[in-house]
Amino acid sequence: MPSVFFLVQFFFAVIIGLYFLSLLKSQQGSKSAIEKESKKEMDKLRKLRDRSLTVPLSEFTRPSTLEDIIGQEEGVKALRAALCSPNPQHVIIYGTPGVGKTAAARVILEEAKKSAISPFNEESKFIEMDATTLRFDDRGIADPLMGSVHDPIYQGAGPLGQAGIPQPKPGAVTKAHGGILFLDEIGELHPVQMNKLLKVLEDRKVYLESAYYNSEDSNVPSHIHEIFQNGLPADFRLVAATTRTAAELPSALRSRCIEIYFRPLSQEEIGIIARNACKKSKFEIEDGAIEEIKKYATNGREAVNIIQISSGLVQTQNRFQITLADVQWVIESGHYQPRPEKKIENQPYAGFVNGLGVFGPNLGMMIEIEASAIRIPEKGKGRIIVTGIVEREETNASGKTLKRRSTASDSVDNVLTVIRKFLNVDPRDYDIHLNFPGGIPIDGPSAGITMVTAIYSAITNQPIDNRVAMTGEISIRGKVKPIGGVVAKIEAAKKAGCRRVIIPKDNYQERFKEMGLEVIPVDHIEEVIKQAIYQENINTDNPISETIPLVAALGNDQQNIK
Repeated sequence: MPSVFFLVQFFFAVIIGLYFLSLLKSQQGSKSAIEKESKKEMDKLRKLRDRSLTVPLSEFTRPSTLEDIIGQEEGVKALRAALCSPNPQHVIIYGTPGVGKTAAARVILEEAKKSAISPFNEESKFIEMDATTLRFDDRGIADPLMGSVHDPIYQGAGPLGQAGIPQPKPGAVTKAHGGILFLDEIGELHPVQMNKLLKVLEDRKVYLESAYYNSEDSNVPSHIHEIFQNGLPADFRLVAATTRTAAELPSALRSRCIEIYFRPLSQEEIGIIARNACKKSKFEIEDGAIEEIKKYATNGREAVNIIQISSGLVQTQNRFQITLADVQWVIESGHYQPRPEKKIENQPYAGFVNGLGVFGPNLGMMIEIEASAIRIPEKGKGRIIVTGIVEREETNASGKTLKRRSTASDSVDNVLTVIRKFLNVDPRDYDIHLNFPGGIPIDGPSAGITMVTAIYSAITNQPIDNRVAMTGEISIRGKVKPIGGVVAKIEAAKKAGCRRVIIPKDNYQERFKEMGLEVIPVDHIEEVIKQAIYQENINTDNPISETIPLVAALGNDQQNIK
């Protein structure tokens, strides 16, 4: 019997040995196949890495120092104050595309690393993400911003997953820990992601969840217990960039951030960027070609792109100088549109006034407002027609779509009251046509004093100084109320060729003295009219209440505005 038992044991031992030997050979064969496949793929990857093209000019000319950032001195100064201090702040940068928002944030971080008072150091990273591409899974399987958890059922979960252990994966907020998280186009971020981000900004850590996590499971590694119980660190500074207006961003985000505005580039600054691009690419360029680029490029990226295509055209023809004809060809083939910059009229007209507005993120523009007044036989029966103001649609909470007039159109009633009470004329005795030419949607009350001036000028037939621009809300007491976007508006007036700008007294700052034109603060509509009327046509020694409307002597003659 013992011999039989021994034989049985020997038989099973042989069988088991053969099984493990076969398994070992299979593993070795599998490992050999994996290594062979890996070597093959590594060779492919190495060949891909060895093959590269030249760097695009837009990358080659990207600013690497503060001196390379053209036209944003004020914005860079504010960004440096926000990020290079001992207590750096979260920041939102407003600005049109291609004005240096991303480049400025990168450069400022490098400067902060060298500062003895800054908490940033050489290990601080600059993590850049585009909010338009940040897609996430409701189940938490994939979330590149906040981080995610690979549960055991996740494909490719590995040994830990096979053991039933969930695996946390850090997102951008953790990768940026100790540095800067740059979120481009923050206004496009999904509301769910936005709320999560705001929570992380408060807690300075991010918590991940999984239905597979058990705090009492001894098989779970200690570092995973630490992550689920205490969260992943996410102490960073957010630098968010957007081409939207401040009103379009959530107030909860804005309240946590310093808001900085990057202004649009002037034609002269576009010229500097174009010349720098030519210098770095070692091409000569005609002065006329630079002037043509200045007329069409609205930002630095467009200027560099025009230079790059032009240089490509030049190289294919074995030349080394970019000519005016080359740039004109690029502009024509690329369907570039002229910069939307207005210039003042050559002479003053009655009923024609230069107003100022803001469009987009801190983009100022001069707007024309014109009025015509026709005296009617029957007093008090005049009409007013307002054209050129585009009505906007709004959707209320019940889901119904409602239309409302713009606030500029609504303020016309205030304008008529002010003219009757303070300017000694009755607009009800005239048919008045108030027009906003140019096809630009006008909204907001800041055109109030401009409308008063245009209508008063049309009624009295007194020309308005063509070198003056103005902005300000008007109250029915004749008071000029403060408005927003004053700096951008003053800059727009300067570009348009104005010599003087009338603004509300409450908006005035001492630094306006250094902006290259006369900025006149006013408190009442009478001050506006005194400053705006063309000086060769008014006796400034007399108060406005004593001014005799010239239209009274013209009877019923129509007074058209040129």
